[in-house]
Amino acid sequence: MGFQQGLSGLNAASKSLDVIGNNISNANTVGFKMAQAQFADVYANSLSGAGGSGVGIGVKVATVAQLFTQGNISSTNNPLDIAINGAGFFRMSTNGAITYSRNGQFSLDKNGDIVNSQGAHLTGYLADSNGVLSTGSAVPLTINTNDIAPKETDVVNALLNLDSRSLVPGTQVPVASPPVIIPVAFSLTDPLSYNNATSVAVYDSLGNSHVLQTFFVRANPATRTPPVTVPVTTAEWDVFAAVDGILIAGPGSGAGSPANSIGKVGFDSRGKLVGATPFFAATDPNAFAIAIPVTTGATTPISTPTIKYDMTGMTQFGASFSVNAIKQDGYTSGKLSKFNTSKDGTIVGSYTNGKTSVLGQISLANFVNPNGLQSLGDNQWTETATSGPSLVGPPNSGSLGVLTSNATEDSNTDLTGELVNMITAQRVYQANAQTIKTQDQVLQTLVNLR
Repeated sequence: MGFQQGLSGLNAASKSLDVIGNNISNANTVGFKMAQAQFADVYANSLSGAGGSGVGIGVKVATVAQLFTQGNISSTNNPLDIAINGAGFFRMSTNGAITYSRNGQFSLDKNGDIVNSQGAHLTGYLADSNGVLSTGSAVPLTINTNDIAPKETDVVNALLNLDSRSLVPGTQVPVASPPVIIPVAFSLTDPLSYNNATSVAVYDSLGNSHVLQTFFVRANPATRTPPVTVPVTTAEWDVFAAVDGILIAGPGSGAGSPANSIGKVGFDSRGKLVGATPFFAATDPNAFAIAIPVTTGATTPISTPTIKYDMTGMTQFGASFSVNAIKQDGYTSGKLSKFNTSKDGTIVGSYTNGKTSVLGQISLANFVNPNGLQSLGDNQWTETATSGPSLVGPPNSGSLGVLTSNATEDSNTDLTGELVNMITAQRVYQANAQTIKTQDQVLQTLVNLR
């Protein structure tokens, strides 16, 4: 039996070298999982009954098991290079045939689909035009490269400080005499007719930008009805507005306010805003309703019927005029400039107008027994009855790992360890060859007996 035992040892050692050589050759293959040859001894059917001590007749390869340990994560410059950190596989579709891979080197084809180098489509959950994900069954992912639609401005938030020391425009203060107010009519072109001004870009329904200017004029108490007998530092301000350099005909606010003003604001003795007149939609005491007409073909006025100009938090302190914050909620259309993938697989697109939108979400799959997967080559596996059915879900849920964009997972081949294993397999091969040689010498001795 020495020949059979030695021959089985040679075959096993040769198979082990094949596995080691395959691991070494794929040391630079992205997503590769090294394998390990596992052996079992072989015995003939025992004829000596229970407790017999028969001699084995060699060794056999029980299985070649893949080791799904984590590979190192390496950074790249491609936003579609994606690495899995943890358990799970990318779910790929080729004409409806589903395969699984750990290789996250993807690109876009001419249709905007996310594919690998073999043309298999990465699957996940698509998002609608509002960025809402459809989390039903996973489907091939497509990056929507359409322009993001514009949004017309609905609300402007202005956080300003008006200087309480400001005088009514036209005020003259002669030496040793009370101040004299010479009425000055507001004019866009006369900076002496208003105290302060600020501007903000607003957008119509087509995404066209318009410059909305607001002008603040310290109110003349003498023009109020009835006249206000308070110092010229009264805490009321008339407000005017213009769009693209054209004065907006405001409704005024009565009580002596100029006819074209959009209203007035008042402050208490501590510099806190006490309200605007008229109120926005007669409900918000801290906001104006401004009707901004446009002639660009967009809906007019903007945000029909009016934009809400919210001044909540505006102050009147004894400090210089300042614009602490001014923002609005509209934006123009935008083109997709780049996108990236978050840890949970959400693909977020960035647009040239500064906005972001969810484009989709990558799905991952896992198995109860990953070692039961059948390798197909090209860094892909397919499920079998041994692996069990795939468990599909978004990354970072259940037992699934997280994703890292601009990165790939290196092969998990331990090159140093495999080189040592190669030496060991070589010695095993030599030892089994020596077994055959020794058995040959024994038989030669028997043949030479006289």
